[in-house]
Amino acid sequence: QVQLVESGGGLVQAGGSLRLSCAASGRTVSSYAMGWFRQAPGKEREFVAAISWSGGSTVYADSVKGRFTISRDNAKNTVYLQMNSLKPEDTAVYYCAARGGSSPRVRAYDYDYWGQGTQVTASS
Repeated sequence: QVQLVESGGGLVQAGGSLRLSCAASGRTVSSYAMGWFRQAPGKEREFVAAISWSGGSTVYADSVKGRFTISRDNAKNTVYLQMNSLKPEDTAVYYCAARGGSSPRVRAYDYDYWGQGTQVTASS
């Protein structure tokens, strides 16, 4: 089992930045690909970014490309999402997820473990 805990969410003005963290426990996640998803009120959960187990491969949703950066520190069992130039449409609950495979995936059902989420609000 893998437990994931997100942190770093909050309220920020449009154009601002936040850095989300996802701390894993239970098993080392160094052999897991990791992803970030988000869900806004009344909308389906959507893919944001994903990273391979080694960190050598990343994938981003078109809506965040160039503004968000996913990274990982396997020694700390932690994955990060640096979010810059935030827009009101980025407002959502952000979830961290882990999958028992090496490559990053964009579909939620490919992931085996999920955190509880952290709220991000970008005000206009």
